[in-house]
Amino acid sequence: MKRFAFKMFLKPGCEEEYQKRHAAIWPELKQMIKDQGVGNYSIYWDRDTNILFAYQECAGEGNSQDTTDVDPITQRWWDMMADIMEVNPDNSPVTIPLPELFHMD
Repeated sequence: MKRFAFKMFLKPGCEEEYQKRHAAIWPELKQMIKDQGVGNYSIYWDRDTNILFAYQECAGEGNSQDTTDVDPITQRWWDMMADIMEVNPDNSPVTIPLPELFHMD
């Protein structure tokens, strides 16, 4: 299992909306992420910087932030989230992978 951590950027004043949208995440999106081998997925919010820190465990080489060969469900989610996050031209969230420096089981 590969561990993958990354950060994303929430626009100021959008914290409640971000939580609201994720509380109602589409079942088909959740299932698709699981089917891609992603599990143990958490997102944390740093109130001081408005940075979102995410962690997930991936069974394969991919992860939920992979922008190659994007399916319509993911693209629709990105489009819906684009107004409250920093995004790339294709509306994918600006994602910065974070290297693992320490791990303890």
